[in-house]
Amino acid sequence: MPDFSALGARMDAAIIVHLSDAATLDGAPVRGMFAAPWIQPSLGTMHTGVVEPTLRVRDSVAASASEGSIVVAPAGSLIAPSGCTFEVVGIEPDGTGFSALVLREVQP
Repeated sequence: MPDFSALGARMDAAIIVHLSDAATLDGAPVRGMFAAPWIQPSLGTMHTGVVEPTLRVRDSVAASASEGSIVVAPAGSLIAPSGCTFEVVGIEPDGTGFSALVLREVQP
């Protein structure tokens, strides 16, 4: 019988490799999945409650973040095609091994 935890870890690794965006968290390179409310995320015909940009990362990455940490989205990313700097204003673990870093754009 396969080890479910090992299969889950392999699936998470594949998702991060193939579907994530590059970013930096306090100067260290990380990979995560950006979500931006202005791209109008929706489930079916009902809009979600996302009102702030987020970067979903593994819990092990989120453990090194705190409120006030700086996330830089390089040019070409989904959330900021020309690049952008964000401040972490919240960390929301979801119980699946991933956490959402809630972001606020830092104005130059």
